[in-house]
Amino acid sequence: MILKKDEMPGVLLSACIAVPAWLIGSHFPIIGGPILGILLGMILAYITRPAYLEKGLSFTSKRVLQFAIILLGFDMNLYQVIEVGAKTLLLMIFTLTAAFLSAFLLGKALKIERNINILIGIGTAICGGSAIAAAAPVIKAKDEDIAQAISTIFLFNVFAAFLFPTLGHVMQMTNYHFGLWAGTAINDTSSVVAAGYSYSVQSGDLAVIVKLTRTLMIIPVTLILALFSMRKDPSGHASEYRLSRIFPWFILGFAAASISSTFLPVPSDLIALLPRTGKFMIVMAMASIGLNTNLSKLLKNGARPILLGLGCWFVLSITSLVVQRWLL
Repeated sequence: MILKKDEMPGVLLSACIAVPAWLIGSHFPIIGGPILGILLGMILAYITRPAYLEKGLSFTSKRVLQFAIILLGFDMNLYQVIEVGAKTLLLMIFTLTAAFLSAFLLGKALKIERNINILIGIGTAICGGSAIAAAAPVIKAKDEDIAQAISTIFLFNVFAAFLFPTLGHVMQMTNYHFGLWAGTAINDTSSVVAAGYSYSVQSGDLAVIVKLTRTLMIIPVTLILALFSMRKDPSGHASEYRLSRIFPWFILGFAAASISSTFLPVPSDLIALLPRTGKFMIVMAMASIGLNTNLSKLLKNGARPILLGLGCWFVLSITSLVVQRWLL
C-alpha cells in the first residue's frame, strides 16, 4: 500500500475522525467504532470541504480498508479459515441463488432496465460495489447504470451497518450465527466489517472470513456473464476482459497473514498489534465512506431500483436465517 503525497490530507482527515470514534466505541462496544466512524463522517459530509481531500478519502475507503482486512488475517488461524469456508459453502449456494432469482423476478415485475437489474442483483448477492465494478465492463453498462446500482447498494450497506447488530441482539443471536448472517446477508465488505465487529470480536472475525469466501464468487459469476455477453456480441468484446481485473487480490494478503500467524514464529506482541491496527484502519475507512455519503441524493435516484435492492436484500437476509435454522 503506497500512499502518495496528494492522498495524505484525506487520509489524515479520516484518521482524525477515527480517533474519537475508536475511543468512544471502545467504551460502548454495542455501538462500536466502525458505526460511529460512519456516523461522524455522514454528519461532517454536509460541511463543504476542499477538493484536495478527495483523493485521500477515496484511497482510505478502498485501499486502507483492503490493507486493514489483510492485517485482520494475523488474528486468524488458517485451519479456522478453511473450516469456516467449507462449512458455509452450502449456505452461500442457497443465498446466492435466492438473491439472483429474486433480482430476476423483481426486475421483470418492476420493469427495470436489464443492466441495472444485473448490477443490483450481483451487488446484492456478492459484494456490493466491487462486484458491480467487476461486472459492469462485461455487460457494457453505462456510467449512469453503474452509478444507479452502486448508489442503491450503498444505501442498504449504510442501513445494514446500523440495523443488523440491533436485530441480532433482539433475536438473541449467538456470536457464531450473527457472524454467518452478517457475512452472507450484508452486501459490501465495509458494512460487513462494521456490523460484525459492532456485535462482537468473534462475530467480526467470522463475518470477515465468510465475506471473503463469498467475494471469491465474483470470479465464476463474472466469467459466466462474459461468456453470455460473447454469445450476445459476436464482435468478441467480452473476450478482452481479463481475470486480473476482477480477482480480489487482497484476499491473497489475508491468506498470507493467516498462514504467517499459524505456521511462522511471529512474536506474540506483534500478532496482537497488527489486527488491532487493522481494526483502527477499518474505523478510518468507515469515516471516509461516511464523508462521501449523501443520503438525500441517494433517495432521489429513483424508487424502482431502491425497491429492487430492498427486495433482493430482504430475500437474501431471510434465506440466510432460514438455512442456518434448518440446514446448518
